[in-house]
Amino acid sequence: MGARITGTGSYVPKKCVTNEQLEDLVDTSHDWIVQRTGIHSRCLLEPDDVPSDMGVEAARNALAAAGVQPTDIDLLLVATNFPDMICPGSAPFLAESLGMADAPFFDLTAGCSGFVYGAALADGLIRAQLFSHVLVVGLEALSRVTDWSDRRTCVLFGDGAGAALFEAGPASGGILGSALFGDAEKALYLHLPGGGTRTPASAETVERGDHYLKMEGSGVFRNAAPMMETATRTALDRAGVSLSDVDWIIPHQANQRIIDALVKRLGITDDRVIVNLDRVANTSTASIPIALDEAVRAGRIHTGDVIVMTAFGAGVTYGAVVLEL
Repeated sequence: MGARITGTGSYVPKKCVTNEQLEDLVDTSHDWIVQRTGIHSRCLLEPDDVPSDMGVEAARNALAAAGVQPTDIDLLLVATNFPDMICPGSAPFLAESLGMADAPFFDLTAGCSGFVYGAALADGLIRAQLFSHVLVVGLEALSRVTDWSDRRTCVLFGDGAGAALFEAGPASGGILGSALFGDAEKALYLHLPGGGTRTPASAETVERGDHYLKMEGSGVFRNAAPMMETATRTALDRAGVSLSDVDWIIPHQANQRIIDALVKRLGITDDRVIVNLDRVANTSTASIPIALDEAVRAGRIHTGDVIVMTAFGAGVTYGAVVLEL
């Protein structure tokens, strides 16, 4: 028995901020943003919105699609880098709002690769017969850790959540193979220095802006496509699947130029790649499950399609999962 996706769901905030609107905040332009990122708009939470509520809505949509009740979930994994609270995280808030029984739950922190890591973990736990219904949610409120005066980063990010229910099913389908990697030497390519136990919150950390996400853009750009290619090819080898047999690639939605570089390295055509970052920007752990759910509901992805989900993120982490829907 292996893990099969039986339902997907997603949620993005109703507030949409266009590139033109950002021109009023920072020294940037629509053309500058599109040329460098491919992003046209992003969805952002309102100040009083609770981030974990996005995950609840995405989870409910996934459960409804699968025809499963919250009380049937026997494990909840919430992939997020910026939880509602450092302690106890975001997972307990989702579990409470969903009305789960006494099933375990926890947050998983693996950069933007979090959902891919969560899918691989769900598959392993289901194969070990420890759980049969694992709900994996990618949830991120990046607007809360973005410096809106920094044009290098504020144009990149959006808020959102995506979810998938993994259930035990025949080993011939579902998740066919996975590959997870890490490169700790590049840990500071993406990081938020303030607020943890290494640099606790203080007046000084706030004044320095340590509670905003920092990114070494050139390092990310150089490594992202090669990392996703390595993960993709390794996962395909482990799955015993040829790249020519893959119907869809769903990459982490970080930057259109990175996706274009990945497509070139893999030697595939653009029409086999799911992209939605032009509308929702980079939603980190939520990007792949949002793109997956949108494609399923739009009728682009069908039952029986072979899909590769591949990502890279802070840590640095990277990985890929090959599955048959």
